[in-house]
Amino acid sequence: MIRVKTPFCDEIIEKLNVGDRILLSGEIYTGRDAAHKRMIEMLSNGEPLPFDVKNQAIYYAGPCPAPPNRVIGSIGPTTSGRMDKYSPQLIKEGLRIMIGKGERSAEVTQAIKLYKGIYLAAVGGGGGGGLSCR
Repeated sequence: MIRVKTPFCDEIIEKLNVGDRILLSGEIYTGRDAAHKRMIEMLSNGEPLPFDVKNQAIYYAGPCPAPPNRVIGSIGPTTSGRMDKYSPQLIKEGLRIMIGKGERSAEVTQAIKLYKGIYLAAVGGGGGGGLSCR
């Protein structure tokens, strides 16, 4: 198990290999297709993003409502391909890690290689089996 903490740098990503299991910690942003569409629109309009994507990670997920006395509800991965039309631009802007489920398009794979990113397949069952929030 390789321990990795956000934010990332190229040297960390260059040391990872396909099939490596990592223990990821630090701030991880969540967002689905509507959030990605909005971020691309903001970039197109010359507006700053709500957070700096440089060297950061996005988990393709949507949280469920929080149960009483909890900050957040369960979180399960969503299909990454829904973000494929937006991902190359965000990768170019500095996004380094994407977490989700399913295959990625050739354009996303090319951007990941060109800009030194990485795609992590979420593991676990439904509703929070992949990541835990505290």
